[in-house]
Formats: sequence, C-alpha cells, structure tokens
Amino acid sequence: MTQTITPRVRTLVLLLLAACGLLLTTAGPASAHAALTGSDPQQGVVVDKAPDQVSLTFSEKVALSNDSLRVLDPKGKAVQQGKPFEVSGTTYGIKVHSGLPDGTYTVTYQVVSADSHPVAGAYTFSVGAPSTTSVSVSGETAGGGVVGWLYGFGRYMSYAGFIVLVGGAAFVLGCWQRGAGVKPMQRLVVGGWLTLTSSTLLLLLLRGSYTRSGKVGDVFDLDLLGNVLQTKAGAALVSRLLLLAAAALFISVLFGAYDKREDEEKRDLTFGLAIGGTVVAAGLAASWAMAEHASVGLQAGIAMPVDVVHLLAVATWLGGLTALLVALYRSDAPIESAAVRRFSQVAFGSVVALVATGVYQSWRQLGSWSAFTGTRYGQLLLVKIGLVALLVGIAFISRRWTAQLADTVVRQNKRAPQKERVAASASGSGKSKGGGSKRAAQLARQQAAMDTARQKRTRDADPHRFGLRRSVLAEAGVAVVLLAVTTVLTQTEPGRTEEDAKAAKAASSSSSSSSSASAGSGAVTLDMSFDTGGADGKGVVTVDVDPARVGGNEMHVYVQRPNGRAFDIPEVKVALTLEAKKIGPLAITPDHITTGHWSASGVQIPMAGDWKIAVTVRTSDIDQTTVSKNAQIG
Repeated sequence: MTQTITPRVRTLVLLLLAACGLLLTTAGPASAHAALTGSDPQQGVVVDKAPDQVSLTFSEKVALSNDSLRVLDPKGKAVQQGKPFEVSGTTYGIKVHSGLPDGTYTVTYQVVSADSHPVAGAYTFSVGAPSTTSVSVSGETAGGGVVGWLYGFGRYMSYAGFIVLVGGAAFVLGCWQRGAGVKPMQRLVVGGWLTLTSSTLLLLLLRGSYTRSGKVGDVFDLDLLGNVLQTKAGAALVSRLLLLAAAALFISVLFGAYDKREDEEKRDLTFGLAIGGTVVAAGLAASWAMAEHASVGLQAGIAMPVDVVHLLAVATWLGGLTALLVALYRSDAPIESAAVRRFSQVAFGSVVALVATGVYQSWRQLGSWSAFTGTRYGQLLLVKIGLVALLVGIAFISRRWTAQLADTVVRQNKRAPQKERVAASASGSGKSKGGGSKRAAQLARQQAAMDTARQKRTRDADPHRFGLRRSVLAEAGVAVVLLAVTTVLTQTEPGRTEEDAKAAKAASSSSSSSSSASAGSGAVTLDMSFDTGGADGKGVVTVDVDPARVGGNEMHVYVQRPNGRAFDIPEVKVALTLEAKKIGPLAITPDHITTGHWSASGVQIPMAGDWKIAVTVRTSDIDQTTVSKNAQIG
C-alpha cells in the first residue's frame, strides 16, 4: 500500500513546487502601498521658467534616503542639490540648481512606503520647450531582478516556517501529546524553526539592496545593513529573531522534559507551555503585522491585532494539517482517531477565525466591490478565496473519514504487551537451552521488526485511514499553493490605495486642464484607457495638444500603467479627423523622448472644430488597439 502512495506524493510535491515557483517568478517587482498622486512641475508640462525645486506627493508617508529623488538634465547629468526633504504631509521635495537651460528634464524617485514595500518611478517635464534626452529610466523599478526574486522566496519560506513551527507545536501540545516523542514530528517542528530563522536572516541581509540599488553585490554592505536596522521593517525582523530564541527554548522543553514526564506531571507543564507558546507565536505574528499592510492606512490600531489573529489561525490550521500528514505517512507510532478528531475541532475553529478576520481585511484593503475585479489585489484575493473554499471542501471530506476511522491503534497497543511477553519468553528459552544470549537477542530484534512491519501493514490496510491520508494530502497540496498566492498578495498594492491613487491622478489632471483653460492657453488634455488583450496590455494614454488652435501645435503623448507608472510600448500613432468637414485622418507619428513619453512639434491643424483624436497603441508584435476622444480645437 505504501509503495503505491509514495510516487504520488513525490509527483504532487514536484507539481506544487513548480506552481509556487511560477507564482513567485511571475509576481514581478513588488507593488507598493504608496503611489505617486501629484507633482510640481506636473508630468509632461512645459514651464516658461525653471523651478527652484521639484516636489512629489504620495498617497501616504514614505521613507527617504539621500538619493531617493533625482532630477536629470537631457544629457543625464544630475541637477538636484542637497538632500530630499519633507515639504508637508505626504509631499516631498528636492532643490535644483538655479537657471536651468531649456530642455526636457527627468525626475526619478525611489522611496519606501510606510508598509515596507519599495516604490520607484520617473516622469519628465520641460523648461522652455521639449527636447530629446539621453536618460533611460526603463530600469526604474523597485524590488525587481535577482534580489527581488530572492526576497520574495525568503518571504514565502518565512511564512512556511512560521506555519510549520506554530501549527506543528500546537498539534503536538493540543491534539497528540504522544507525538512529542515521535522523531518525524520533532524533525518537522525543528525544521520549521530552522526555516523561519534562516529566511529571516536572509530577508535582513537582502533588505537594503531590495529597497535601494537592487544589486546582489550590496547584500553584504554593512552600511546598508545599518540603515535597515533603523527602519520599521528592520526592527520587525530583529524582533522576530529574538522571539525565535525564545521559541528554541519552547521546542527544547516540548520535545525534552515534557515527553519524559508522567501523565499527572504533564498537566501543569502543558498549561505553562500553552501560555508561553501562545505569547511567542503571537509575537512572531506581530512581527509581520507591525511592518506591513496592517500597520498603515485605515483603522491601523484594529487591523494589526486582527492580522495577528489571522496569521495564528492560518498557522494552527495549515501547520496542524502538515503535522497530521507527517503523522499519517512518516510516523511509526500510530496516531489515534481521537487525536485526529481533536484536530478537526481545532481546525474548524481556526477556519471560523480565518473567515471573520479575512472579511475585515478584505473590506479594509479593497473598499469597494469594483476593486475585486478592477485591481490586481482584488483579483489575487478572489483566487485566494477560491483556494480557501476548495480547502474547506476537502477538509469536510477529511472530517467524514475521521468519523469513520477505525481506531486500530488501540487494539494494536493492547496486543503489543502480549507480543513482548512472547518475545521475552523466546529469549529466556534460548538462554536456558543453549546459553546463546546473543542469538536470542538477535531473534528478539528480528521478531520486533517483523511485528512493527506487520502492525504498519495492518494500519495502512484500514480503508478509512487510507482515505483520510489521501484527503489530508490533497489539503496540504492546496495549502502550498494558497501560501504562494498569499505571499504575492502581501507584496501587492491594496485595491483601496490603487483606486484612491487613480482618483487623485484624475483629479489632478482635471485641475491641470481647468487651470490651463482659464489661463487662456487653450491646451487640451485627453486621458484614454486601453487594453490590447496581451501581456501588459492595459494602461492609460494621455494626449496633450498645446495651444490647441488652428496652425502649429505641440503634441505630447504619455503611456502609463493603471497604477500611474510610465512604461514603453513598441509603437504609438495618432490620427486627427474632423468628421463634420470630412477632413482627415491626418496621420502623426510622434518621436520617442523618454520612458512612456512621445512628442511631435509643428502639428498643423487646418481648421477649427470638434476634432476626433485617435491613438493607436501597440504593446507587442500582434497586440494593438485604437482608442479615441473628441476635443474642441480653435
């Protein structure tokens, strides 16, 4: 029976690892909680006089370093001076040299949001008139590359280690106390501790490079590490390491002194271990809550303890599930059906807590029903909800097998003393007849091995136990994928923040258009969403026509992702049509200036009227679309 299951287990593990690897590698750079909502000068604007400083406004407070904000001239030379500073609230600025010559300038930013995620981007503005620029900002992404992948892997392993450590220990202490003396169970919990400790150290080393340069060589930069230790995320990681030292003491008592105590003596020690273990586990969970999404935004004082309860519920359920899987597959000591039933009750309570806290977190991070489908966070959350529902369904099947499980262990344990007496009798007769004590001992060991193998075959032959093993294995498989989705979700910008940033940007664009019109410039700004249907096919294209009058005009085209970050596409074309006079389409092919920015000068508009401005965007060799809007010109 065991030989037919082992290949399935190996195949399932390989498939799960591949699925998790796919999730982690396609996650891309971490989306930040903070988003750029405004700037001065604004993106793409042409100003008559060079500004004294450049300021950027984010959706929440961010952490700055000496090179967080840079302003580069058309040749790529830095023209900022001094260090970035806080202007007011969530607005930050950097001084620039006086008397900047005419041309297009590039502003780059790389900051860390309040929930510890890095965010980077760039935009351009012009002084006097636009110009070509040698600055390439295509690499201005935060949390990407090899360091970003390693950091994501470290986060996944830290979650996995926490779940196995906390859930495995809770399973032994609360459901199967005999498991404290079972070697596979000991190796499981100790393995969880080692995984969490090593991944935490890895995250601490990677943190500086992850939020700054993104270079592998900077992982061991002591100056960067010193800066990390002064941040909220660094303090959380150090606190986690200190709590892991206390967890090591807990493990040594659980699998040492506790296992050697008699049943009567275990009661007081069980209570002490339960209290101490809960405190340590809650502290470990708080090391995530104090530095990530729960620590900022709406109702942070409520969200952090809710997040702690959520993490503990996940660990108790999924970690206990892992421990049960080990007990069913790897342990020579049979697990009683009573222990399985106790875990089933604990798991049910964990699921109730998980659903309650999950509903609150979803409301807090999304804010609207449309965010479920309109934001990446909402889409990932829908996947997570589906996986949890699938996991609960499989768990229901496991409960059915648990109810039908024949407790063969009790009967086997009752027969064990009789077998031991038979073996002892055989040993004694061997001594009296031939004095061959060594031979008798060898026969006794062989008999014990045969009895153990027979007992295992009998246990595995129980159809109810076999069904339970299969359903628990399926649960564990779904749990591994669920953990990968959760890891990606924690690195994704919450839907509420993404929608607020879009609204702020739209309001800023509207305000800019209104102010331009009131100043008599006559400039026209049109924002059009597009979706070519391919990878990275969604975005917003903005067309500026200045001064939007008959004769020569300047045209600027900007392409951004839905989160407001500029990005390049293979081709942008514009066509103007005055349908009332049957003029056009007048084709315009703007020149590429910098990332996400195209420009065309001397655009001739022959007649005033309601012109249709159509923009064709091509995001790949085969994916393109055309979007259009009308604008009054002249």
